[in-house]
Formats: sequence, structure tokens, C-alpha cells
Amino acid sequence: MISRQMVKTSGAPAAIGPYSQGIAAGGFLFVSGQIPLDPATGVMVQGDVRVQVIRVLDNLKAILEEAGSGMERVVRTTVYLTDLREFTEMNEVYRGYFAADPPARSTVEVSALPQGARVEIDAIACVG
Repeated sequence: MISRQMVKTSGAPAAIGPYSQGIAAGGFLFVSGQIPLDPATGVMVQGDVRVQVIRVLDNLKAILEEAGSGMERVVRTTVYLTDLREFTEMNEVYRGYFAADPPARSTVEVSALPQGARVEIDAIACVG
């Protein structure tokens, strides 16, 4: 049986439902989808999609680091956008977080995201 360990940090928003910020299992960290909530206030950051992507990726980074991983160890992400016309802006910010050897990724348009977010990103990374 593979052991699993919950990852929790105050550097990212608390879960707003029955899920964990992340679960480490089998040498991987599975990070739940992050929306652009400020971890200190739990309030959605205001601004364009670039501002929201920065907050989302900073939230992901905090969870990764809490688990002893990091952005350079991410192997897969999924990006959810409510408007694919914002793909270029999202990509410009994303590129700054994954400059060298970026992870595999899917990007999809969805009709809505929790709390009116414009973007949500989840990740799988190596740990250990």
C-alpha cells in the first residue's frame, strides 16, 4: 500500500471545500487546483488575468515548497480559463514561472470557476 501525506501551508489559501491543498504519495505531489485567493485574507485578488495567474502560481509554489518540492520539479499542470482569448496573457506570466524545461500542460476553457475566478491551475510534481 502506498502511503499518502496531506500537505497544508498558510502560504496558500485554505481549502474552501472537502479537499486538501496537496497530497504527497508515491514520490509525487498532487496539488489541488488553485484559484487567485489571497492566502492572508481568503479574498479573490482584483485585476486582469495576469494578476490572477501570478496569485495562482504563487499559491502553487507555496504548497510545493511546503512539501519539499518546487516549481522546477513540476511535471504536469492543467490550466482552466474562463476565456481562452486570455491565453496569451496567461502564457506570458506562466512562462516566467517555468522558464527552463516547462512541465507538460493542458489548457482548457471552462464556463465558470469557483468564486468567479478567471483562472485555476492544478499541478503534479516530484517529491522526495
